[in-house]
Amino acid sequence: MEVESSAQEPVPGTLPLPRMLLIWLAANLVVTTLLTGTLFVPGVSFPTALVAIVLGTVSGAAVLVAIGAIGTRTGLPTMALTRGSFGTRGSLLPLGVNVAVLMGWSWVQAMLAGLAVDYLVSSLTGFSSPLLFAVLCQLTVVGLAIFGHEGIARVEPWLALLIVVIMAWVFIRAFTAFPVSAYAAIPVDPAAGYTPAIAFDVVFATAISWTVLSADINRLARTTRDGVVGSGIGYTTSTVLSMTLGMTAFCYVLLSGGNPLEFDPASIVDPFGWPLAVVIFLSVMATNTMVVYGMVTSVVHARPGSALRFVPTALVLGAVSVLGATWFGLLERFTTFLILIGAFFVPVFAIMIADYFLIRRGVYTRDLLAPRAGRYWYRGGVNAVAVAVWATGALVSWLLTSVWPSPIGATVPVFLLSLALYAGLSLALGRRDAPGGRSRHLGEAG
Repeated sequence: MEVESSAQEPVPGTLPLPRMLLIWLAANLVVTTLLTGTLFVPGVSFPTALVAIVLGTVSGAAVLVAIGAIGTRTGLPTMALTRGSFGTRGSLLPLGVNVAVLMGWSWVQAMLAGLAVDYLVSSLTGFSSPLLFAVLCQLTVVGLAIFGHEGIARVEPWLALLIVVIMAWVFIRAFTAFPVSAYAAIPVDPAAGYTPAIAFDVVFATAISWTVLSADINRLARTTRDGVVGSGIGYTTSTVLSMTLGMTAFCYVLLSGGNPLEFDPASIVDPFGWPLAVVIFLSVMATNTMVVYGMVTSVVHARPGSALRFVPTALVLGAVSVLGATWFGLLERFTTFLILIGAFFVPVFAIMIADYFLIRRGVYTRDLLAPRAGRYWYRGGVNAVAVAVWATGALVSWLLTSVWPSPIGATVPVFLLSLALYAGLSLALGRRDAPGGRSRHLGEAG
């Protein structure tokens, strides 16, 4: 198995559709997505929450797939692609935020994996140390991430299949104990603070949080079709399964007379025992490997011509991720963390989609790899339009979330606003490009 290189050049995709599907299936079979499903009931009914999960996932997957398709066609990771819309230097803005967000994700997931392992070990031996196990889990993740996309491609599919088997057992147990009608009959409590629209918005925002890695992974796809179909089906299936499992487990505890806490793994692990704890652990191993890989890839590709190497960068960022895994207080701030992700990244992806598909007509040239000058240099390396639209979108997201809470959530409105603003301003300034020829990789572009 070969470790990842620093490769500033586009990566030629080689993974077929089945492998892409399994990688993305494993990606969101993760404890954070599972625990998100515990937020909706009893704020809304079980059937309504299920509809919101499906619709929100499909809608969010459309954004994820669109960004992933750019990665397949260019051979570049997500943050390298931001040079096209933000400029060679301006792309450092979303890149910096991306690394911070992915680092936060890696910490949260390592902590949850540590809790799962602690449950298993303490139930067998009586020894308990969530912090120790969180560190050990993250060390394992860093080791897997050092092998780069080769490691991910080999490990993720097998973890996905095992996780699905165990999840099926949990579903069977839950619906054998209580009929579907009992879950549907759980009384709605408006005081819980959720509406169908808000539930949809949270699910949509989950897809946005995963879109930061979409081009990183989909650039490895053999064809655009393999990447689009594999990521679309894999992400949608894993998200719907994970959130529905979390919601079902939460409702199972309610029906059993318990008093489960939202976004608390202990509340749903105890009734199902070691199988659910194993799901949590394996899901973190699968997903956190992609998260650390995405962080390293973003930094290595930060600037064209960068001399940074993959393995040394992975070791440095990995060390930070291991240290951060000891900060268990972050689990209490997870909702705030999700809000920040939405505020920072919804406008970024709207701008990227508008720039590539509308303004650039589906083509980025090798100027994207130039350290200076070229069509993506704009003025001083920064596209002021993209930065202004990003700032506007982030501000509106904050206003609709914290100042004047929107009854339909902030994610979709901010996405549409940012896309329309960027496309409109760019076209008004005459920045539509029509470079000759279409090619799968930048390395083949004229």
